[in-house]
Amino acid sequence: MKKKANRVSRPAIHMAVMALFLAAIFYTGANLSIASSADPGSSTKVRRSPVERTEARIKDLETALKITPEQQGLWKALTQVMRDNAKTLEDLAKARADKSKEMNAVEDLKSYSQFAQAQVEGLKKYIPAFEALYNSMSNEQKKNADVLFKMGRHGKHKRK
Repeated sequence: MKKKANRVSRPAIHMAVMALFLAAIFYTGANLSIASSADPGSSTKVRRSPVERTEARIKDLETALKITPEQQGLWKALTQVMRDNAKTLEDLAKARADKSKEMNAVEDLKSYSQFAQAQVEGLKKYIPAFEALYNSMSNEQKKNADVLFKMGRHGKHKRK
């Protein structure tokens, strides 16, 4: 029976590919936070923080979902979750940026993991708050919400 030397197992390859994939997603996500400056002709880019993006998202959603006075309590609870989640992500991003030059590859991956875990935990808090609001919506509001969430955060990506 011959033993093959230097053969890497499939699970190890899958893990490595997954780690690279997650790293690519994180880098892409980080680049999405760059917004054009006020001057469209300018090549200067302005980074918007998670908190700034969230405040813009809250404003857009409130208008698009046509939140009624009766829904304001549920809306306020949802927006507080959104703000808390954004603050957590902003703090993690700042801590990561402060340490980025000193981190080795393992620390870098652990940092990605912390950020991803915070996103998951934030989503676990967001879903019940949004579900309560969604359940209070009229059929028209629900249709608007369904379309908005299918289009994605920026209204550019339509899922099938």
